[in-house]
Amino acid sequence: MTAKAVDSVFTPRDRVHRDGVDLAVFECGNPEGVPVLLIHGWPDTHVLWNEVATRLAPSFRVIAFDNRGAGDSSAPEAVVDYRLEELAADVFAVLDAVAPGQRVHVLGHDWGSVLGWEVAADPRAPERIASFTALSGPNLDFLGEYLRGPLSLGRWRGILEQGIASAYTVAFQIPGMSEPVLRLLSRRWPKFLAFFDGLDADRVLLAPTLLPDMLNNLKLYRANIRPRMRDPRPRPIEIPVQLLVASGDRAVRPVVNSEAPRWVRDLTTTVFDARHWSPISHPGHVADHFAAFIAARAGEVPAARAGEVPAARAGEASAGFGDADGLG
Repeated sequence: MTAKAVDSVFTPRDRVHRDGVDLAVFECGNPEGVPVLLIHGWPDTHVLWNEVATRLAPSFRVIAFDNRGAGDSSAPEAVVDYRLEELAADVFAVLDAVAPGQRVHVLGHDWGSVLGWEVAADPRAPERIASFTALSGPNLDFLGEYLRGPLSLGRWRGILEQGIASAYTVAFQIPGMSEPVLRLLSRRWPKFLAFFDGLDADRVLLAPTLLPDMLNNLKLYRANIRPRMRDPRPRPIEIPVQLLVASGDRAVRPVVNSEAPRWVRDLTTTVFDARHWSPISHPGHVADHFAAFIAARAGEVPAARAGEVPAARAGEASAGFGDADGLG
């Protein structure tokens, strides 16, 4: 199998304990820098962020952790333990342990972005979260609300496009249906990412926990998708949010963010040319846009843009969401 063994650029910190769950927390970068928290998705671990963290490290204190059910963190058995409310409480527990009294900038990818939306909507967010950058992961409540909106040809087209992209999640909802496929896929994961996402298989880092991470975190889909689609509860978000839209993302299409302007008070949409696993394929782009958004909130020139991260490439743009909604 073509891939590198897992080799984290982060240093382990003390584990954080919450309601019987042990969370493995990691850190790198400038200990005096602005704190940032990176949240991974399925089926990754904190190592997803290796190359992004390396680029942020000169200027930021970079914190990451393995979500419950992944990597070195413990994996509860019950599906209900993977509700977004529980995972959001994990995030605040990590922040209380490693950055007490500080406001932290958050970047989430895939289910880490879905979780980040839940954190951003939490009443504690204005006191603890300085900004949130959502990368390739929707707000499930916004999406559920959007599905209840007035029908139009454009809306139907967007819903159909995302429905096709998300068809695999139907199988993930049914116990016993997807597990055999994932067992087989875990042995060929780098080749799958090369096929699906155009990644160089040699850049894919394989955690030794890949298969249990895949299987444990099917519970994310089972605990959250149907309840949030059936009974969405969109909430206003008062902290600054950046939608970092990978224009070639085959798994998460721009339509999922259509409700965001209604609910987010301070919203920025940044579009760049990448696919779903952009933290692996385009770490410089991700780090650059994240650092620039942080700097814009602080009214400063982002240090990470000055030599540490390549300047914006051709084909990238910052725009209102109306510009992103029509991406193909």
